[in-house]
Amino acid sequence: MALRTTMMAAAALAALVVVGAAGPAAAGDVVIHAGRLIDGTGKAPRAQVSILIHDDRITGVQAGYVAPAGAEVIDLSNATVLPGLIDDHVHITMAFHKGDPIHTAMTRTNYDDAIEATGDARNTLLAGFTTIRDVGGETEVVVALKRAIAAGVIPGPRMWVAGTPLGPTGGHGDAANGLDPELNHPHWTDNLIDSPEAARRTVRTLRRKGVDLIKIMPSGGVMSIGDDPRLQLMEDDEIKAVIETAHSLGMRVAAHAHGKQAIDHTIALGVDSIEHGTYGDAESYKLFKAHGTYLVPTMLVGEKVYEHAKTHPEDLNPSTAQKAIETVPRMLQNLHDAHAAGVKIAFGTDTFGMSNHGENAQEFALLVKAGMSPMEAIEAATWNAADLIGDTADIGTVQAGRYADVIAVAGDPLADVTVLEHVQFVMKGGKVYKAGGRAVGP
Repeated sequence: MALRTTMMAAAALAALVVVGAAGPAAAGDVVIHAGRLIDGTGKAPRAQVSILIHDDRITGVQAGYVAPAGAEVIDLSNATVLPGLIDDHVHITMAFHKGDPIHTAMTRTNYDDAIEATGDARNTLLAGFTTIRDVGGETEVVVALKRAIAAGVIPGPRMWVAGTPLGPTGGHGDAANGLDPELNHPHWTDNLIDSPEAARRTVRTLRRKGVDLIKIMPSGGVMSIGDDPRLQLMEDDEIKAVIETAHSLGMRVAAHAHGKQAIDHTIALGVDSIEHGTYGDAESYKLFKAHGTYLVPTMLVGEKVYEHAKTHPEDLNPSTAQKAIETVPRMLQNLHDAHAAGVKIAFGTDTFGMSNHGENAQEFALLVKAGMSPMEAIEAATWNAADLIGDTADIGTVQAGRYADVIAVAGDPLADVTVLEHVQFVMKGGKVYKAGGRAVGP
């Protein structure tokens, strides 16, 4: 019965009607009639409301269906309307390609990644993610992509970008790991910091290149070759230098950290978010809460890597399959325990090709599986995600003054959160990119 109801709602939404009201129109005046609004603040949904928009901003949210003279009316009265979703952990210029990953790394160029990323950015936007925080990619490529999207050259989400992640020699993020020591690339060492002085200089250089935040690698990782995700591989003085320098420049810092020591030390040193956080414990959760640090749990990548490790380990880097099998089962329990302890959670998928760009919403069901309510999962991808980025004044909620980033789905995501995997309508900055389940424009 629930499936039939959802299908009927989807059919109704596919028949989206856009009506121009009579009378002279002010340029850029639009009103959305929302059958049900989940506004991203965590408040209870509202039925039958009008979202007033002028140019790229929301000017008001009113009860009932109003039609100001001259405004274009978008009829979503059969839909659930939400703020544009936010993914706080993606790698939009990275993709996973079948076969030997070392061969791929040795044959693909940054130009290949840049071209492929234009399609991935569009797919992400059409999936309802109007904002992303990219926490690791070739700096020049990801900054150029951000600028091209902002200028309207190509469609894509709003982007906050970290550029190349910073870590120690031999740690997670060292491109030379596991390779012939004689191999070299001019930029392979640009992100390696083995002293506080190197950390300060590299953070400042990244800021000059146009990044918005900094990503560090204090622990080992799963997808890299040979390093241990349980161990802290950066020294405290290096971590501290990165955080202090970034904060002095108005930038936030995200830390890839699986092991408990790396989690606890990095939080104590003032980091803004822990990505993954796999081996956190009760002591760690107290630190999260005391410092106001966010956890970005990245459940989707864990599930996909685990499946791959079981079925196609030959497609992974040496040592990755074993690390995935040991690490990933702990991720679900960690999220459950962190949420139960009251740790702040922000939505992030770690999408880089293990799942396709545009499948980001599959994370919602995994958050709910770990114990979050559907509303809490939605809030993680709206207000919380915007708060972690540092821009709740512009994104993350349907409120006056925010960007007109609005999506709609058939059915009720509070009853079945997986309906968010099938977004039917996407507006970003007052411009419609998807209606009736189909892309609008090129």
